[in-house]
Amino acid sequence: MQKGGVVSVQEIIEKNLSQLFKKPVFVVGCGRTDAQVHSSQYFLHFQLEETWVFDMVFRLNKMLPPDISVFDVIPVEPKQHARFGATLRTYNYFIHTYKDPFLRNISTLYTENQLDVVEMGKAVSLLTSYQDYHAFCKTPNAHSTTLCNVSSAQLFTNKQQDRIRFQIKANRFLRGMIRIIVGKLLQIGAGEMTVVEFEELLITKITPAEFNVAHPQGLFLSEIKYPFIDIAPKSSFSIQQNEEWIEV
Repeated sequence: MQKGGVVSVQEIIEKNLSQLFKKPVFVVGCGRTDAQVHSSQYFLHFQLEETWVFDMVFRLNKMLPPDISVFDVIPVEPKQHARFGATLRTYNYFIHTYKDPFLRNISTLYTENQLDVVEMGKAVSLLTSYQDYHAFCKTPNAHSTTLCNVSSAQLFTNKQQDRIRFQIKANRFLRGMIRIIVGKLLQIGAGEMTVVEFEELLITKITPAEFNVAHPQGLFLSEIKYPFIDIAPKSSFSIQQNEEWIEV
C-alpha cells in the first residue's frame, strides 16, 4: 500500500495470485511508479514450486479490476530478475494545453497560451550528452549513484502544437527524474527558464531550490527491454494516443 492508504497494483496482483494458489505469493516488479502514473508494459516475477494446468492469464484477468491486465505468463530462469535484469526502460509523458475531459486521466493539462516547443526541444536534445542526473532527483542521497545512461530523448508535438509528447529511454531512472525534467521543460516553454540554465543543472549537478515537478497522470512506462526476453508492448496506446506526432 502506498502513502495515504492508496492501494498499489502490486498489492492487488499479490492478493489475486495468493487467492488463485491458496497460499501467499509475493511479486517483484521491474520498477516503482508514483500514484496515477501509468504502465502500458510492465514485467514482474514471482516464484512457485508447483506447476499449474489452468490458463493463468485468463484466470487472473477475470479476477483483476478493469484497469489492470495480464498479457503473458512466461517461465524464466531463477537468476533472471524483473528489476535488475532490465537493460532499457522507455517512458512517454503527454501534455495537452486545452481542456478536454477525455484526456483528463491520460495526459496532463497545462493551460499555457503557447508553449515554445522549439526551445523545449533544444533542452531535450542535451539530455543524451550527460550522465549524472543528481540535479533531477528528489532524493539523490538515497541512490548509490545518480548516473543514468540516457540513450534517447525526443520531443514531439501535433500539427496544432496543443499536444506534446516527451519520450526518454535509459537503463535506469532516479526518483522523480522524468517528472522533474518535464517540469523544467514546461518552465522553458513558458519562458520562465532558459536552455542555458537547464544545461547548468546538468553540468553543476546542484539540486535546485524548487523542482516544479510535473503532474503524474501524463506519465507512461511504455516499454522494458531484457537480454533474455524479446516481447514488444501489446498496447501501443501510450505511444500513439490517436495523434500524428511530429518530432521537434
